[in-house]
Amino acid sequence: MYLQIMEQIKQKVRAGDWPAGHPLPSIRELSVSTQVSVITVKRAYTELELEGVIVTQAGRGSFVADVVDVQKSLLEAELAKQITGVINTGHALGLSDNQILALIKKALIGS
Repeated sequence: MYLQIMEQIKQKVRAGDWPAGHPLPSIRELSVSTQVSVITVKRAYTELELEGVIVTQAGRGSFVADVVDVQKSLLEAELAKQITGVINTGHALGLSDNQILALIKKALIGS
């Protein structure tokens, strides 16, 4: 469940809905609104902080990290995940790396 919370927060940051410095709901608020335990939300926030997506200030709460490239970093990580998925699917279909690259190039030319 904490992974879902993390992904929802990352999605808001990637989309620009939550810019740098935007305050996140308190752990208790998010716990109540999502109907999950405080411990689960706390773990999500801790993991997001370790990834550099958010910062937590004692007594003030958690905020989207004021890192210029946090949105770009999240988008690049999402792209890398998608590319890995494409490669794995190609290999599952028995395609070689060259065949996968050819399909990717064909898609790039067509877009």
